[in-house]
Amino acid sequence: MLRSLVLAVGVLCLAGGIVALLFGLPPFFVLLVWGVLLVCGVVFERVRYKPLKDAAPGPGWEKTPERFIDDATGDEVAVYVRPSTGERAYVKDGAAPPETLQP
Repeated sequence: MLRSLVLAVGVLCLAGGIVALLFGLPPFFVLLVWGVLLVCGVVFERVRYKPLKDAAPGPGWEKTPERFIDDATGDEVAVYVRPSTGERAYVKDGAAPPETLQP
């Protein structure tokens, strides 16, 4: 709900800034900057904070000793890292290990 509201305000600021720019009104720069900041912030937040995974990631991932409680769900979360890239994955602790392929 809040995300949608902030995104709507950002889009309105962008639209208002474009209209002000077309008509030569002075506040166009301020509206454009706020619109870009709000829209980019909402989009970045969506990409940055990914949902928890139910299963552990596959090969190449190492489980770290790091644990925390997710505020939204109350679940304990385990952290996995891929050493080659530094990428991190957040998995509900106690999730099933990845299936291994049998030859």
